[in-house]
Parts: sequence; C-alpha cells; structure tokens
Amino acid sequence: MKHLFKTVPNIEMGAGCSKQLNEVCERAGITRPFIVSDPGVVNCGLLEPALAKINDHILYQDVVADPPQATVEEAVALAVESRCDGVVGFGGGSSMDVAKLVAVAAVGDQPLTEMYGVGMVKGSRLPLIQIPTTAGTGSEATAVAIVTTGEHTKSGVVSDQLFADSILLDAELTLGLPPAVTAATGIDAMVHAIEAYTSKRLKNPISDMLALKALGLLSANIKTAVQNGADVAARENMLLGAMFAGQAFANAPVGAVHALAYPLGGIYHIPHGLSNSLVLPHVLRFNAEYAANMYDELATVVFGSVEPNGGAYQLADYFYDLATELGLPVTLRAMKIEEGGLQELAEQSMLQERLLINNPRAVSQDEAFMIYQQAF
Repeated sequence: MKHLFKTVPNIEMGAGCSKQLNEVCERAGITRPFIVSDPGVVNCGLLEPALAKINDHILYQDVVADPPQATVEEAVALAVESRCDGVVGFGGGSSMDVAKLVAVAAVGDQPLTEMYGVGMVKGSRLPLIQIPTTAGTGSEATAVAIVTTGEHTKSGVVSDQLFADSILLDAELTLGLPPAVTAATGIDAMVHAIEAYTSKRLKNPISDMLALKALGLLSANIKTAVQNGADVAARENMLLGAMFAGQAFANAPVGAVHALAYPLGGIYHIPHGLSNSLVLPHVLRFNAEYAANMYDELATVVFGSVEPNGGAYQLADYFYDLATELGLPVTLRAMKIEEGGLQELAEQSMLQERLLINNPRAVSQDEAFMIYQQAF
C-alpha cells in the first residue's frame, strides 16, 4: 500500500532557542521579517528576547482568537506595504494561522477568498518560521489555517504551501501560561493525536507512530504542566507532544470532535481547545464500535492495559475526569449555552464536511444533536 507523509523540514528545540531567531532568519534569507503575534504575547514581553538581535522588522500584533478574515487581510496589506521578505508566526494557533496566510497572500494576486478549501492556494509564498507559545494547536507543523468567515462560520485553507520552513520549540515561552490555558490547549493536542490515529482517510504508519508518541507524552505531562507551570521538562514534553500531534493530523486529518467543536467557537466564542474538550468524551462513545481496536491501542498508551473493545469508553471517562480535575468546564450548560441552541449547533456542524468525512463513523444532523445533548 502506498503512503504519503509531509512535514516541516527544519525543527529546532531547546529552552531559549527562540533567542536565535536572527540566525534562523539569516538561513532562510529573511532580512526584514514580518512578525505576527497578539497583544497578550507582546504585553508579556515574550517577543523581546527573540527580536533583540534583529535590527529591522515589522510587528503585527492585533491577532485575536478565531481570527476573522478582515484581520488576515489587514495583516497582508501591512506586510505588502512594508516590503517584508519573510514571515514569523509567534504565538498560539491563531497567530501561526494568520502568519501562514500572510506568507502566501503577500506574494501574487490571489485573493484570500479563493484559497478556502483543499489545495486551492496557487503560487509560492514568503519564507515562513513558526514559534508556538502554547502546547496545543500543533499549527506550527500543519498545512492548515482556520479563518472566521461569517458571524458563526469558519473556513479552512489547506495547502502544502502553508508548511513552514522552520519551527522553533522553546519551552521558556510557555512557562507563564495560566493553568486553564495549559489544560485546554493540552487536551486539544491530545484530541489531534486521537483523531489522527482513528482517521478514516490518509492514516499511515508515520502518522500513527507520531500520534501514539504524542498521546504518551501529553498524558504523562499534562497534570504536571498545569499544576507546576515552571517545570521546564514537563513544558518541553508538552510542546513536543503537541508538535508530534500536529505532524500526525497534518497528514491524517481530524474528524467529528473538531466538526462539532467549531460551531461552539463560531457561535459562542468558546476557545478551540475547550470546545474540543467539551465534546470529546461523547464523540469517543459515539465512535466506539467503529474504531474499537484503534481506541484500545490508544488507551493502552495512557493506561498500560485495557479491556478488549473498552478503550473508547475508558478514554471517554478519563478525559471527562481529567478536565474536571484540571478545573475546566465539562458541560455546555456550564458555558451558558441554552438547550434551545443545540439544534443550531447541529446544523452548523454539518457544514464541516471537510472534517466529517474523516470520522470513523458517519454523523447525521440528528446524531450531532444527540451528541450535543449528551454534552449539555
């Protein structure tokens, strides 16, 4: 059987490695980088050490969670106007997603609206470096960027041009993350590993290996990272696990957990990692009989052993209990969502065909509504 695996060519890892950003830029031929970040990262001073040896740069710091199309277009316009010759994403998944789109949209004349979908990006891009400040999205290692395109809707750009040239994994950048953010982004990364391993499409031996290793690292370190945020080793393992999971789902795409999580972000503006966490246990139970062996293999990584065909249920209970222990909400009701809103969520989830086709079990609108009811 033929398999295909793609990933970022250069990965550097080590506490403090982001301080060598100038050297990485030089190797990539970047003399005037366009830095994409958000106010939280900038106000915390995380950028300053990385930019200390860079004489000429332009900073765009207005990225928000679930970035709207207008934000991307604003950043692209600034990058073009300032004649930057490379892009650096510095922050969480939203900043890195915007950086990807700036890199492709700042060259050529293809409008962003023509890039949505799979393989729709035409032409080349500017050199691109990604530096994550959270251990969750894995966006640094994927060829996907998500944009809020309507009042309640998100669209994805999926193209090989979005793979970065280099990644810098610096655990020092994650030491100040609040416990709730560490918890939600960590579970997000675990969802990526689980859904990549059970993906109905494009799953391959390399993505499987990465998904299993990611889940092992993340499950072994998430509690320490949340409860003792200054533990550099735990933070580094979380960063590595999140990247492995990103590499896995960049090749074996995610499914129904993400499809049902997106409307929670689009309609109720719930952060992506928490949205995934809220629906994960219920999707695992829904899928259980359709990927039983694979869930058993995943559960073995977390628990050491598992009852045959019991892995999905054991994982579902584990994630519900983990979220509770880490102080995350575990019901839609706790997020102030009313039961009358569940039908709209189900309708919106059906628009995520790009994701639903990867799920081990087909999901109808009525079944999506049932899953939301279970999460309520």
